[in-house]
Amino acid sequence: MFSANARIKVRTFIHTFSMVCICWNGMTQISPPGLGAAHSASWFAAGIRQDVDSAGNWQSVSYVGFGRKSNPTNYSPFYKPEIFVVNQEFYHTFRKNWQYSVALSYRRQDEYQDSYPFERENPGIVQEFRFYSRLSYVFKTPRIKFVPTIRQDVRTFFNPDFSTPDEVFQLRSRFRMQLTVNLTKTANHKLITSTEQLFAASQERNEKMGAFNYRESRFCLYYSYSPSRIPVVINLGYMNNLIGNQKPYSVHYLAVDVIIQNPFGSK
Repeated sequence: MFSANARIKVRTFIHTFSMVCICWNGMTQISPPGLGAAHSASWFAAGIRQDVDSAGNWQSVSYVGFGRKSNPTNYSPFYKPEIFVVNQEFYHTFRKNWQYSVALSYRRQDEYQDSYPFERENPGIVQEFRFYSRLSYVFKTPRIKFVPTIRQDVRTFFNPDFSTPDEVFQLRSRFRMQLTVNLTKTANHKLITSTEQLFAASQERNEKMGAFNYRESRFCLYYSYSPSRIPVVINLGYMNNLIGNQKPYSVHYLAVDVIIQNPFGSK
Protein backbone atom coordinates (compact mmCIF):
# COMPACT_ATOMS: atom_id res chain seq x y z
CA MET A 1 0.00 0.00 0.00
CA PHE A 2 2.88 2.38 0.85
CA SER A 3 6.34 2.44 -0.65
CA ALA A 4 9.34 1.51 1.52
CA ASN A 5 10.46 5.14 1.54
CA ALA A 6 7.02 6.31 2.71
CA ARG A 7 6.95 3.72 5.51
CA ILE A 8 10.39 4.87 6.68
CA LYS A 9 9.20 8.49 6.76
CA VAL A 10 6.07 7.53 8.71
CA ARG A 11 8.10 5.53 11.26
CA THR A 12 10.57 8.43 11.61
CA PHE A 13 7.72 10.90 12.20
CA ILE A 14 6.07 8.63 14.79
CA HIS A 15 9.38 8.11 16.61
CA THR A 16 10.16 11.83 16.65
CA PHE A 17 6.65 12.73 17.80
CA SER A 18 6.79 10.12 20.56
CA MET A 19 10.14 11.38 21.82
CA VAL A 20 8.86 14.95 21.90
CA CYS A 21 5.76 13.91 23.85
CA ILE A 22 7.88 11.91 26.32
CA CYS A 23 10.10 14.94 26.88
CA TRP A 24 7.03 17.11 27.53
CA ASN A 25 5.86 14.90 30.42
CA GLY A 26 6.47 15.79 34.05
CA MET A 27 7.85 18.80 35.77
CA THR A 28 9.54 21.49 33.69
CA GLN A 29 11.24 23.70 36.26
CA ILE A 30 11.28 24.50 39.97
CA SER A 31 10.06 28.08 40.24
CA PRO A 32 11.33 30.33 43.06
CA PRO A 33 9.18 30.91 46.14
CA GLY A 34 8.30 34.46 47.06
CA LEU A 35 10.90 35.92 49.43
CA GLY A 36 9.24 39.18 50.47
CA ALA A 37 10.61 42.72 50.36
CA ALA A 38 13.90 43.15 48.46
CA HIS A 39 15.25 44.51 45.19
CA SER A 40 16.61 41.19 43.93
CA ALA A 41 16.86 37.54 44.96
CA SER A 42 18.42 34.25 43.91
CA TRP A 43 17.15 30.67 43.96
CA PHE A 44 18.85 27.31 43.45
CA ALA A 45 17.15 23.92 43.59
CA ALA A 46 18.14 20.31 42.92
CA GLY A 47 15.52 17.66 42.35
CA ILE A 48 14.70 14.12 41.24
CA ARG A 49 11.84 13.20 38.91
CA GLN A 50 11.01 9.50 38.99
CA ASP A 51 8.36 7.52 37.08
CA VAL A 52 6.37 5.46 39.56
CA ASP A 53 4.49 3.15 37.16
CA SER A 54 5.33 1.59 33.80
CA ALA A 55 2.68 3.63 31.95
CA GLY A 56 4.22 6.91 33.11
CA ASN A 57 0.90 8.10 34.58
CA TRP A 58 2.36 8.51 38.08
CA GLN A 59 5.47 10.56 38.78
CA SER A 60 7.29 11.58 41.92
CA VAL A 61 9.17 14.90 42.12
CA SER A 62 11.41 15.60 45.13
CA TYR A 63 13.61 18.66 45.54
CA VAL A 64 15.67 20.74 47.96
CA GLY A 65 16.00 24.49 47.38
CA PHE A 66 17.87 27.49 48.82
CA GLY A 67 17.07 31.18 48.42
CA ARG A 68 18.97 34.40 49.19
CA LYS A 69 18.03 38.05 48.68
CA SER A 70 19.20 41.64 48.84
CA ASN A 71 18.32 44.30 51.37
CA PRO A 72 15.77 46.90 50.20
CA THR A 73 18.78 49.27 49.99
CA ASN A 74 21.09 47.18 47.76
CA TYR A 75 20.83 45.02 44.65
CA SER A 76 22.89 41.91 45.49
CA PRO A 77 20.68 38.81 45.02
CA PHE A 78 23.09 36.77 47.21
CA TYR A 79 23.39 39.27 50.09
CA LYS A 80 21.70 37.34 52.92
CA PRO A 81 20.09 33.92 53.46
CA GLU A 82 16.32 33.77 53.20
CA ILE A 83 14.80 30.30 52.75
CA PHE A 84 15.42 26.54 52.82
CA VAL A 85 12.81 24.25 51.21
CA VAL A 86 12.21 20.48 51.13
CA ASN A 87 9.38 19.46 48.81
CA GLN A 88 7.73 16.17 47.78
CA GLU A 89 5.06 16.06 45.07
CA PHE A 90 3.22 13.26 43.26
CA TYR A 91 1.71 13.80 39.80
CA HIS A 92 -1.05 11.68 38.25
CA THR A 93 -2.22 11.89 34.62
CA PHE A 94 -5.76 10.54 34.89
CA ARG A 95 -7.10 11.52 31.45
CA LYS A 96 -5.46 12.24 28.11
CA ASN A 97 -5.12 15.97 28.84
CA TRP A 98 -5.74 16.14 32.58
CA GLN A 99 -3.28 15.97 35.46
CA TYR A 100 -3.45 16.55 39.19
CA SER A 101 -0.84 16.49 41.93
CA VAL A 102 -0.61 16.47 45.72
CA ALA A 103 2.38 17.68 47.73
CA LEU A 104 3.88 18.24 51.16
CA SER A 105 6.48 20.93 51.80
CA TYR A 106 8.64 22.11 54.68
CA ARG A 107 10.09 25.63 54.57
CA ARG A 108 12.40 27.41 56.99
CA GLN A 109 12.44 31.14 56.27
CA ASP A 110 14.58 33.94 57.71
CA GLU A 111 12.68 36.99 58.96
CA TYR A 112 14.13 40.53 58.86
CA GLN A 113 12.96 43.92 60.12
CA ASP A 114 11.34 46.31 57.63
CA SER A 115 13.45 49.35 58.61
CA TYR A 116 17.18 50.07 58.37
CA PRO A 117 19.53 48.29 59.11
CA PHE A 118 17.13 45.40 58.35
CA GLU A 119 18.40 43.15 61.12
CA ARG A 120 16.82 39.81 62.00
CA GLU A 121 13.48 39.75 63.77
CA ASN A 122 13.22 38.09 67.17
CA PRO A 123 12.72 35.22 66.57
CA GLY A 124 14.50 35.38 63.23
CA ILE A 125 13.12 32.15 61.76
CA VAL A 126 9.61 31.04 60.79
CA GLN A 127 8.87 27.41 60.00
CA GLU A 128 6.15 26.52 57.52
CA PHE A 129 4.41 23.23 56.78
CA ARG A 130 2.46 23.32 53.55
CA PHE A 131 0.03 20.97 51.83
CA TYR A 132 -1.05 21.79 48.29
CA SER A 133 -2.71 20.26 45.25
CA ARG A 134 -2.90 21.21 41.58
CA LEU A 135 -5.28 20.53 38.73
CA SER A 136 -3.95 21.11 35.19
CA TYR A 137 -5.23 20.80 31.65
CA VAL A 138 -2.39 19.98 29.22
CA PHE A 139 -2.69 21.06 25.59
CA LYS A 140 0.32 20.01 23.52
CA THR A 141 1.62 19.60 20.00
CA PRO A 142 5.11 18.51 18.87
CA ARG A 143 6.23 22.16 19.17
CA ILE A 144 4.30 23.77 22.05
CA LYS A 145 2.63 22.93 25.33
CA PHE A 146 0.06 25.18 27.04
CA VAL A 147 -0.98 24.38 30.61
CA PRO A 148 -3.50 26.34 32.71
CA THR A 149 -3.32 25.28 36.37
CA ILE A 150 -5.34 25.86 39.54
CA ARG A 151 -3.50 25.29 42.80
CA GLN A 152 -4.74 25.40 46.40
CA ASP A 153 -2.32 25.82 49.32
CA VAL A 154 -2.93 25.18 53.03
CA ARG A 155 -0.12 26.76 55.09
CA THR A 156 0.64 26.57 58.83
CA PHE A 157 3.42 28.52 60.57
CA PHE A 158 5.54 28.00 63.70
CA ASN A 159 8.39 29.74 65.49
CA PRO A 160 11.72 27.83 65.78
CA ASP A 161 10.55 26.32 69.11
CA PHE A 162 7.13 25.49 67.55
CA SER A 163 5.36 28.23 69.50
CA THR A 164 2.72 30.32 67.71
CA PRO A 165 3.88 33.24 65.50
CA ASP A 166 1.77 36.28 64.55
CA GLU A 167 0.40 34.55 61.44
CA VAL A 168 -0.68 31.00 62.21
CA PHE A 169 -2.64 29.82 59.16
CA GLN A 170 -3.25 30.75 55.54
CA LEU A 171 -5.40 29.54 52.65
CA ARG A 172 -3.98 30.54 49.27
CA SER A 173 -5.26 30.02 45.74
CA ARG A 174 -3.00 30.29 42.69
CA PHE A 175 -3.95 30.57 39.01
CA ARG A 176 -1.19 29.96 36.46
CA MET A 177 -0.84 29.95 32.67
CA GLN A 178 2.33 28.32 31.31
CA LEU A 179 3.57 28.09 27.73
CA THR A 180 6.48 25.84 26.72
CA VAL A 181 8.03 26.17 23.24
CA ASN A 182 10.19 23.34 21.94
CA LEU A 183 13.14 24.89 20.09
CA THR A 184 14.48 21.67 18.56
CA LYS A 185 12.97 18.50 17.10
CA THR A 186 14.55 16.39 19.83
CA ALA A 187 13.15 18.65 22.57
CA ASN A 188 16.58 19.28 24.10
CA HIS A 189 16.10 23.06 24.15
CA LYS A 190 12.96 24.81 25.38
CA LEU A 191 11.67 28.23 26.36
CA ILE A 192 9.16 28.32 29.21
CA THR A 193 7.09 31.35 30.14
CA SER A 194 4.37 31.66 32.77
CA THR A 195 2.15 34.09 34.62
CA GLU A 196 0.65 33.32 38.02
CA GLN A 197 -1.72 35.26 40.27
CA LEU A 198 -2.03 34.56 44.01
CA PHE A 199 -4.99 35.21 46.32
CA ALA A 200 -5.01 34.45 50.05
CA ALA A 201 -6.81 34.69 53.38
CA SER A 202 -4.77 34.65 56.58
CA GLN A 203 -5.53 34.03 60.24
CA GLU A 204 -3.58 35.98 62.83
CA ARG A 205 -3.01 34.72 66.38
CA ASN A 206 -6.25 34.92 68.45
CA GLU A 207 -8.10 36.46 65.49
CA LYS A 208 -10.67 35.27 62.97
CA MET A 209 -9.77 34.42 59.39
CA GLY A 210 -9.24 37.56 57.31
CA ALA A 211 -10.71 38.42 53.92
CA PHE A 212 -9.71 36.55 50.78
CA ASN A 213 -7.79 39.08 48.63
CA TYR A 214 -5.31 39.37 45.77
CA ARG A 215 -1.72 39.33 47.09
CA GLU A 216 0.81 39.13 44.25
CA SER A 217 1.71 38.06 40.70
CA ARG A 218 4.70 36.12 39.39
CA PHE A 219 6.03 36.26 35.82
CA CYS A 220 8.69 33.74 34.74
CA LEU A 221 10.88 33.22 31.69
CA TYR A 222 13.11 30.11 31.58
CA TYR A 223 15.54 28.43 29.21
CA SER A 224 15.58 24.66 29.67
CA TYR A 225 18.28 22.28 28.40
CA SER A 226 18.25 18.48 28.58
CA PRO A 227 21.42 16.77 27.22
CA SER A 228 20.74 13.84 24.88
CA ARG A 229 22.94 11.32 26.69
CA ILE A 230 22.53 12.45 30.30
CA PRO A 231 19.18 12.13 32.18
CA VAL A 232 19.35 15.67 33.54
CA VAL A 233 17.35 18.85 32.91
CA ILE A 234 19.06 22.21 33.57
CA ASN A 235 16.87 25.30 33.89
CA LEU A 236 18.03 28.93 33.90
CA GLY A 237 15.43 31.57 34.55
CA TYR A 238 14.19 34.97 35.62
CA MET A 239 11.14 35.75 37.75
CA ASN A 240 9.48 39.09 38.40
CA ASN A 241 7.49 39.03 41.62
CA LEU A 242 4.96 41.89 41.65
CA ILE A 243 3.76 42.25 45.25
CA GLY A 244 0.74 44.14 46.56
CA ASN A 245 -2.11 46.07 44.94
CA GLN A 246 -2.16 49.52 46.59
CA LYS A 247 1.54 50.35 46.15
CA PRO A 248 2.92 47.34 44.25
CA TYR A 249 6.66 46.76 44.00
CA SER A 250 8.77 44.23 42.08
CA VAL A 251 11.48 41.82 43.20
CA HIS A 252 13.76 40.43 40.47
CA TYR A 253 14.89 36.80 40.79
CA LEU A 254 17.70 34.84 39.19
CA ALA A 255 16.95 31.12 39.28
CA VAL A 256 18.84 27.89 38.53
CA ASP A 257 17.62 24.36 39.05
CA VAL A 258 18.82 20.89 38.09
CA ILE A 259 16.47 17.90 37.83
CA ILE A 260 17.74 14.32 37.57
CA GLN A 261 15.29 12.14 35.61
CA ASN A 262 14.58 8.52 36.61
CA PRO A 263 17.81 7.85 38.58
CA PHE A 264 16.30 4.55 39.76
CA GLY A 265 15.45 3.40 36.23
CA SER A 266 12.26 3.47 34.19
CA LYS A 267 9.44 1.27 35.39
